[in-house]
Order: sequence, then structure tokens, then C-alpha cells
Amino acid sequence: MRYLPHTPQDIEQMLARIGVSSIDALFEPIPAELRLSRPLALDPALDEVALMRHMGDLAASNRAAQMLSFLGAGIYDHHIPPAVDQLLMRGELYTAYTPYQPEVAQGTLQAIFEFQTIVCEILGQPVANASMYDGASATAEAALMARRLTRRNRVVVCEGVHPEYIETIETYLSGLDDRRTALVRAKVGPDGTTSAASVEQLLDHDTAAVVVGYPNFFGCVGDIAALAEKVHAAGALLVTATQDPYALALIEPPGHLGADISVAEGQALATPPSFGGPGVGLFACRDDRKYLQEIPGRLCGETVDVNGRRGYVLTLSTREQHIRRERATSNICSNQGLIALSLTIRACLLGKQGFIDAARLCLSKSEYLRSRIASLPGYALTYPSTPTFNEFLVRVRGGNAQALCDRLAGDGILAGVPLSRYYPDRAGEMLVAVTEKHTREDLDRLVGALAAV
Repeated sequence: MRYLPHTPQDIEQMLARIGVSSIDALFEPIPAELRLSRPLALDPALDEVALMRHMGDLAASNRAAQMLSFLGAGIYDHHIPPAVDQLLMRGELYTAYTPYQPEVAQGTLQAIFEFQTIVCEILGQPVANASMYDGASATAEAALMARRLTRRNRVVVCEGVHPEYIETIETYLSGLDDRRTALVRAKVGPDGTTSAASVEQLLDHDTAAVVVGYPNFFGCVGDIAALAEKVHAAGALLVTATQDPYALALIEPPGHLGADISVAEGQALATPPSFGGPGVGLFACRDDRKYLQEIPGRLCGETVDVNGRRGYVLTLSTREQHIRRERATSNICSNQGLIALSLTIRACLLGKQGFIDAARLCLSKSEYLRSRIASLPGYALTYPSTPTFNEFLVRVRGGNAQALCDRLAGDGILAGVPLSRYYPDRAGEMLVAVTEKHTREDLDRLVGALAAV
């Protein structure tokens, strides 16, 4: 996007058009004591060469960008090719907003339609909406949708769901005026997956949904199909939340295992980590009329015009800007259009086989690192027998994961996320994540650093 400053002549024409004598006159409604009476204390402008050198110096001072990172916990550093950014920079895409007029927004609508199609294939569900803010808000919206569908109020959330997702659900439910609403937590079993016995104890006639991670926050992959049977027998819905969609290239999609609503965080397929965001929430569900009436946000559909030519329209739009506020299913006003487009471009560049190949690299490298760390004296895997994808828990030597991570950070390695950040009683564990970007030398460097502590 180019920046084109206004000339003095441009400014005079605009002021004349609105009937104002000067720019200062525009600010007369602001009390004089609140207006700045001097120029901003800014350094002189730099020419292009000097500016690029200055920006390079600033970037070079960011030590974190030069560190070897094994951070995950919901945000993952997968490869995003430069082609994605180059396509996103096209003006007609970069500034695209809500396609209120389909006749002039076919490109935007088609991009949304392709995004929905990709989400359906990843999550194994027949219907997907046009994105949510992030994985956390998508999970909370799924809980609210389950309450509307079942006309029940209780939501059971497994403690293996990302802690920040759980907090978001709590926040959403706390704003409701229904005092019968309750959020209860099911336990994680000794293998790191959802305890079926704990869920069964909590299921009752007022349970709307059971929310589980797949894989969960600890990286563990549980038996979704068996859990779905128990949940459905109680008349409740099963909601799955996935933090890294690459996992679903190898493990069975939740929609094929009986999940009623499946959500995910799409950041891993869309953008590099950027201080925790932005994200893009993926949301899909069963193809049922009741579900379509209650799905949050909006859906883009494919149709034909009067001449039989293919076209795209907003088929369903259930937000408060389009229908009566009391009938709206969500207060999310805009989909994450740019990030959803980035995910769509990246997924298309990968293709199905590329998606699988990248996931296999993640799994094989993660398994290699798991076995190397497990063989180190003083270290152990928290859940050694449970299947994982690219993230796993490690019990560290000395029982203080935060101190270990701080020490390795001094050597240029971000070893993982100390679990005490979310669970104060689990200070001796850290969450380690691997992606296809890690080389064998990277993995061996971490193992060597852990051994040297």
C-alpha cells in the first residue's frame, strides 16, 4: 500500500468543500487547553536509505528473533512462504472488508467460500462459518451454541483444554443473565487425556456440552469416538478444540469421530507468531437445519445468477447487524478476513499432500526429540505412553522449569513454556513444541543444552 500525502491544493479543496476556513477551525470544538500548541518533538525525517538502515538496526537489536525457539502452547512457528505475504499485499485483498454487496464483491466472497471449504476438510465437518476471532473465542461460541441447541445450561470443560480457552468460556458465560449457567471441569487422567470417568460423573440432564482438546493442551491425543458415545448418550453435544490444525493432517478429523462442533486456532496455517497473535478461529459443525440456524457469524454460499453463471452470496448471516439483536447468535461483527485469506492461500500452496508431508515432518522430529530427552539423566516425559503430535510435556531436572528456561534463554534457546505459568502446582514441567522448521542440529542443540544443565 502506497502512502500519497495531500498537497496544499488538495487540502484547500477539501476545506472549501466542507465549508471550513482552515485546518485549525476543524479543531475548534476541542478545548484550547487540550490542544497541542507546538510541533511534535520528532526527529527530522530520514531519507529512504537511512530509514532502511535504521529499521535494520532496530530489528538486529531484537534478540528474540535470533533465538532457537521451542515455544508452542497454542501459537506455533510453522513455515509461511513469502508468496503468502506477496499475495496479501494486493490492494484489493488487503483492504477488503464485509461483502455487503455481492455483485461487487465476488472475489472476497469466493475467498471466504474457499476458506470455509478448507476448514470443512481439515475438521471433517460438512459446514463451516466465515471465521471467528481466534481459537479461544471460537471455543466459547461453540459452548454458547450448544446451550441454544440443547436448551440446557451446564458446560463441562476438560482441564486438558487450553487454559486461556477455558477462561474465555468463563468470561462469555459470566455475562449471561441465566443464573443456572454453570461451568464445571472434568479431570485429566494419568495418561494426560480426558478422564472418561470424570466426564461421566459430571454429565446430567442439564449438561449442554462437553468440551475437550484434540490434541489437548498437553499435546496428548485421546479417544474422541469413545467419549462421543458417552456424551451423546446423556443428550449432550461434544465440542473439540484443536490448537494446531497440522495435527489433523495425520490424526482422524474430529468430525469423523462423532464431534458435533469442531473448532480450532488457524494461526499455524496463516501467520508466523507475532507476540501471541493475530489468530483466526476455525468453526465447523454438523449439517443439520437446527445447527445452521444457531451457528455464529455468517456463511458464504455458492449459487447461480439469472444467466446460470456461478456466483457467491452470504447465505446465512446471524449477527446483530443483519437481524434483530435479540435473535443474533453472536456479537462477533467481522470475520478475521485478512488472516482467513492468508490461511486459504497457504493451504492452497501446500495442497493436500503438502499438508500431510509437513505434518509428518513435525511428528517425526517431535518423536526424535522426545526419545532423546527421555534418555537424558534427570529428565522424563510426563506422559511417555500417550500419543502426541508435535508437542509434549517434560519433567525437568531440579523441579524448576522456569529456572531452567531462564538459564537456557541466556544461551539463546527458548526451551519451552514452563507449565507453572498456567498451573502453579506443576512447576517441574515444561511444554516443548516442534515444527517442520526445526533441523536435526536444532534438536540436538536443545538436547545438549539440557544435558549440560
